[in-house]
Amino acid sequence: MGKVRVRKETGKLYLDFMYLGHRCREQTALPNTAANRKRVEALLQKVEASILVGSFNYAEQFPQSKNLKKFQLKAGGDDVDGSLQTGSDTGEHPPMFSDFADQWFGESKIQWRNSHTRNVTSILESSLKPAFKNKQVGEITKADILAARNKMAKRKGRGANGLMSPKTINSHMTILRMILTEAAERYEFDNPYRNIKPLKLQKVHIKPFSMDEVDKILKHVREDYRIYYLVRFYTGMRTGEVDGLKWEYVDFDKREILVRETLVHGQTEYTKTDGSQRDIPMFGPVYEALKAQYEATGKLSKFVFCNRLGEPLDHNNVTKRVWYPLLEVLKLKKRRPYQTRHTAATLLLASGENPEWVARTLGHSSTEMLFKVYSRYIPNLTRMDGSAFERLIQSRVTTMKGASNETE
Repeated sequence: MGKVRVRKETGKLYLDFMYLGHRCREQTALPNTAANRKRVEALLQKVEASILVGSFNYAEQFPQSKNLKKFQLKAGGDDVDGSLQTGSDTGEHPPMFSDFADQWFGESKIQWRNSHTRNVTSILESSLKPAFKNKQVGEITKADILAARNKMAKRKGRGANGLMSPKTINSHMTILRMILTEAAERYEFDNPYRNIKPLKLQKVHIKPFSMDEVDKILKHVREDYRIYYLVRFYTGMRTGEVDGLKWEYVDFDKREILVRETLVHGQTEYTKTDGSQRDIPMFGPVYEALKAQYEATGKLSKFVFCNRLGEPLDHNNVTKRVWYPLLEVLKLKKRRPYQTRHTAATLLLASGENPEWVARTLGHSSTEMLFKVYSRYIPNLTRMDGSAFERLIQSRVTTMKGASNETE
């Protein structure tokens, strides 16, 4: 059954109906008002009735339509009411997927971070465009979408089985859903992505370090990286946040670290989310450690942690050259450096800090993530100021100093 629709670009009404197996759209010169809609609906009813009984003459009803060429008809007969003069939707047929994907990307990227822009570019070029390169957006079916997803699941990736992980596949499919949703609205076809659920993700189990393991790591790590990992363990900052930390965001007077930027591909940009913008107290030895770090790099670079040239650290290089070799020497289970963040979270919670306060300190917008990931580390809800965690690590520092003096 046909419909009367409104062209978004012009606000004018047009007819959308099927004829001889083809979808036809004929534009009117009428703006979208109640009275005009009734007139066009009456015309649509007349068209569909004549199609039903086999008496419809496209050329007579729409003499100026370029659809006549499609049906190999010649214009003729009396013209219709001037106010209802129609013309075909030239240039409005759904484009090829690759072309529309480029258009969507160009219109959308202004609202994205640089890192997300790079990620979407990679998804489009390596995954989605090749999958639908010979398809118009309006021709893509649910079966096509599911086939493309199944093909992704067989590609090499970083999943546990050496293939693309469900999480990565879902991120690719999210971009596809956004493109098709916009195309379906713009060109007014049924969105084929409806009722496709994301792949189920396995629960991720964190592997935080114990306090004894933290002490062991900080005692044996290369001296030029000791403060770097101390800050990571005792603040819970994300890798990009600590690598991109600049001295202008270290407030020694208030003893706070101001998280305002993150480092992505060697460039600093706005943090992951608005909630990631936060002020972290300099717990325990962090204050003294950063004071010492300032003496080492304060005049060399704007970055707190940098290489000899004053440039920010390359986390992949540091992980391979410093982190993993250290864990191997200490005979500790191999874990990604991101576990330093999980360690900070579990220590904060295990010491009795209030989950809401911990969530804000870590840069979470709510406690949902804490209860989902760290539930077994939450013993009570009594404190919310960091004092318990402060006492915990200060006692460790005092104990270690005492042991060191005894050996001397």
